[in-house]
Amino acid sequence: MKKIWLFAFVIVLSFNFLYKVHASEKPILNLASESAVLVDSTTGKVLYEKNAFKRLYPASLTKIATAIYAIENGNLNDTVTISKNVENTDGTRVYLVAGEKVTLKHLLQGLLINSGNDAGVAIAEYMNGSIPKFASQLNQYLVDKIGVSATNFVNPHGLFDENHYTTAYDLAKITNYAIKNDIFKQIFGTKELEWNGEGWQTTLFTHHLILKGEIEYKEVTGGKTGYVDQSGQTLATTAENDKIHLTVIIMNAKSKNDAYNDTKKLLDYGFNHFETSTLAKGVTFKVGEEIFEAPKDIEYTKPLNGTVSEDILDDGMLQISDRTGDTLDTLKLTPMKVKAAETKSEVTEKQTTSPSKNWGLYVVIIAFLLILTVIIKKINQKRM
Repeated sequence: MKKIWLFAFVIVLSFNFLYKVHASEKPILNLASESAVLVDSTTGKVLYEKNAFKRLYPASLTKIATAIYAIENGNLNDTVTISKNVENTDGTRVYLVAGEKVTLKHLLQGLLINSGNDAGVAIAEYMNGSIPKFASQLNQYLVDKIGVSATNFVNPHGLFDENHYTTAYDLAKITNYAIKNDIFKQIFGTKELEWNGEGWQTTLFTHHLILKGEIEYKEVTGGKTGYVDQSGQTLATTAENDKIHLTVIIMNAKSKNDAYNDTKKLLDYGFNHFETSTLAKGVTFKVGEEIFEAPKDIEYTKPLNGTVSEDILDDGMLQISDRTGDTLDTLKLTPMKVKAAETKSEVTEKQTTSPSKNWGLYVVIIAFLLILTVIIKKINQKRM
């Protein structure tokens, strides 16, 4: 009898270990692209990545950075006079002609919707007088405002230059920052636009096939495509439902099909496994005689419909963990000057014994032990 229970105990411990390992493992999505990243657009948390920190060529995803820099530092109603240099720009264009006068906002629409390289050059000349000066200011802006760490741009459009590079992770940070701007978000999500330029009268359609509706994925809200020979297919996509907003960056896909398939795999994974939760401003936690509070609404990413535990550390850091014990986020709280005895606020006491983070596991263990008890009882009955 003792041997049977010892065996059961070993089984339970082994199951507990395997459960934790399995629960913390991420699936292998078999992405075809060289580099990719899935990020919670709200919190910036990386949910899945493949070579996300590898420096690669972004092609026209550069225009996301150009656009948000111009929106924040230019005047959208200013009129830009097109130069001969702009007219002679290579690659995809909106066919601007020298002497034509176009508002900055209209140039941004041509830049993001039709991926107009000439619009990018016009924006650079308007912003800083020349492409080299523009690139220098853009790079500084990306470091100071967005916090990129592995990006260097030498032009506003992404035409190949060996010194023009970034990473999927940096592009996700740039995109997440940009979509918080209403003007950028509106243009980034535009499907079609009438274009009445001096050199071209047409309807512009987004190049992003999901946003355009040629590939179905109803949650997609915005996107930008890119391609040069040296970069392969690059793709930026934003999508959202009522639980989470997601950003996907794809770099160096061998084909459009690979880029979109990888994007859909990542979006499926994000929507099926995660949600964004909020710790409300003013929520308080007590450590001994000191009270800490959330200074603002603090958003974090957690498993979809999963339970979390909130543990206040001695230094006032709030550690949020999932049911396996893995830390989801660590958030800085603000100490309150009032003492515990003097406050009338509702306070969450620090747990001396943390609540169970493996409740689902213990339900399985209890069921297993009940079944084992029945089996042992039947064995004993047969012996009698």
